[in-house]
Amino acid sequence: MARRALIEHRPWLAASLLAGVAYYFLWNNAIGGIWLILLKGAGVGFLAIYALRRTKGLDGAILTLALALSAAADAVLEIDFELGGVLFFASHWVAVALYLRNRKPDAARNRKLLGALLLIATPVGAYALSGDPLIGVYAISLGAMAATAWTSRFPVSRVGLGALLFIVSDWLIFSRMGPLDLAPLPDILVWPTYYAAQFMIATGVVQTLRCERMRNSVQADA
Repeated sequence: MARRALIEHRPWLAASLLAGVAYYFLWNNAIGGIWLILLKGAGVGFLAIYALRRTKGLDGAILTLALALSAAADAVLEIDFELGGVLFFASHWVAVALYLRNRKPDAARNRKLLGALLLIATPVGAYALSGDPLIGVYAISLGAMAATAWTSRFPVSRVGLGALLFIVSDWLIFSRMGPLDLAPLPDILVWPTYYAAQFMIATGVVQTLRCERMRNSVQADA
């Protein structure tokens, strides 16, 4: 019943889950080629459509753009790693813009401290794992995204935790480039942590924006 309700009322979310799970089990399959690239991009691509359909206003548009850039990056990474990284770099800064627009002015001191720690530790960890200065520069955008997500008004249990999972996923990727061999963890965990991160961020932001819009509508009608 719950599955049928999800398909009927959140079809793009259900499609995203289906694509995300399918890619995890098929990424090393012989289907390969363009079909696997499209399947990989579809996971977050359907999340972008979900955000577009379920939100209104500038914040919803910014979220949709960030997700769309990430979906494009997922697909392009299979062809050109550097170009895919550029697209992710752009998606992180778009997300930063969203979170800065939605700062939590009364955020607790420990949240602010963790945000500052993420901003610094993310690129440092990325460079330590990869040994590549360019990866460290890229990870500045990742750290900024996570720091601003953690100190935004969006729920920490979804958006903040999702941002942390995003860091874990990228660190696992970077570990393949450096001297620290974490195999087989990257092959097992990169996609689940990444997809879970995007799913939690998308649903957390969308739910917050929708609840706020409904509350404002009720107050306007009162």
